[in-house]
Amino acid sequence: MTKNGEEQSRSDFLYDLNCLHKKFSHILRCLFQKNQKDFQFFKYLCCCQNPSVWILNYDIMARFRRRTCIILLLFILFICSIMMALKTLRPDRAGFGDPFGLGLLPELQQRTELLDNKQNSLNRVHGDTVTQISNMRAVAVNTMKASMPPVNKLEEELSSPNYNFHIFYYSWFGNPQFDGKYIHWNHPLLPHWDPKIANNYPKGRHNPPEDIGANFYPELGSYSSKDPSVIEAHMKQMLSASIGVIALSWYPPGMADENGEPTDDLVPVILDYAHKYNLKVTFHIEPYKDRDDRSMYHNVKYIIDKYGAHPAFYRHKTSTGRFLPMFYVYDSYVTIPEIWANLLTVSGSQTIRNTPYDALFIALLVEERHKHDIHRSGFDGMYTYFATNGFSYGSSHHNWASLKAFCDSNNLMFIPSVGPGYIDTSIRPWNNHNTRNRVNGKYYETAFNAALLVRPEIISITSFNEWHEDRRGAFGNI
Repeated sequence: MTKNGEEQSRSDFLYDLNCLHKKFSHILRCLFQKNQKDFQFFKYLCCCQNPSVWILNYDIMARFRRRTCIILLLFILFICSIMMALKTLRPDRAGFGDPFGLGLLPELQQRTELLDNKQNSLNRVHGDTVTQISNMRAVAVNTMKASMPPVNKLEEELSSPNYNFHIFYYSWFGNPQFDGKYIHWNHPLLPHWDPKIANNYPKGRHNPPEDIGANFYPELGSYSSKDPSVIEAHMKQMLSASIGVIALSWYPPGMADENGEPTDDLVPVILDYAHKYNLKVTFHIEPYKDRDDRSMYHNVKYIIDKYGAHPAFYRHKTSTGRFLPMFYVYDSYVTIPEIWANLLTVSGSQTIRNTPYDALFIALLVEERHKHDIHRSGFDGMYTYFATNGFSYGSSHHNWASLKAFCDSNNLMFIPSVGPGYIDTSIRPWNNHNTRNRVNGKYYETAFNAALLVRPEIISITSFNEWHEDRRGAFGNI
């Protein structure tokens, strides 16, 4: 390049630089127009520097400024969301390391003792009791992991299920191979009760096998609850998690929920497979049509007469040394206390007390006032069922301590229900606000820990396979 060419390039460069300086000064003047002193000072700093240092396109600077503000705002919102989520997730006074309630885990206490012996020397030096407690908690949680070991390993390590863990189980699924059609997998989309809201969401039914009424898809596919291989796989997986008692959803013979078919004829098969794996079966009595004191008496009598002699039929040892059947009664609050009292109190007109069919009857508690109704009705205890922390009074972890105290003072059993998460938008697309993320098992761990804190006799798990509401226990996707 010639000397004249170099001078011309330098002249063009200085001209462009001067134009950029004027434009940049105009931008700064707009930004600082409310404070001229700040503008003059900022301009002075800019002009005092070597121009080659700040040769930046003012458009890039403006975009960078906007982008920075947006990123900062999003970061602040993210932090606030995390804080709110953690506040909702973690119950009051419930540290993950608290050891209360491990008496429910006798087989784990043995493992804990081994861990303690291995760490005794370390604890003497460091006094690390926090680490020891954390290890105890880790052992407890690991029993509920989804991975299922081989059958021979199950027989060696988990041959004694824990009968203080009850899990709700549903046998209402069907497919064409075993049932001639899909049952429950084709669940309809339930409309919101407000027509204005309902109009904003889709309607219709799911169309199996690809499109099912669940937010997740089973590893076993859209199976039938009648499939023996499915039943056995479920029993193995429950055993792998040290579950001892299956709370089987039950309708009287010939009756079913509005989306299902009668399932009572499947009970003997479930009992046989449960016995094969040393599991027990109790009954979760659903709100069938015309359920009252008279029908309940006849249905309890039917269950005990037909299934009570089976070795897998669950009986609970009471404080008086009696072994009694146990029945969970779903939606018990729908029936008034006076009707229940006819069946469940000694002086009731349809009393079942002190008869061959006497049992432990566990009512569902949803609202706080239900605890008084449960006591007046003559029930033997209460359970909370729902796995959504904050959804109801009963399902809110921070209320469990007061409920347990009420039960203790009135000679009732308190059975908190824990779950790994909740989502039902596949059948209630408008119910996203009640979704509870699993957080890689932390939600379940928190719920389980909250239950242990109140030292219950039994913990129930919601559930093994209620696929419509993703209330699958900590068992993966089977």
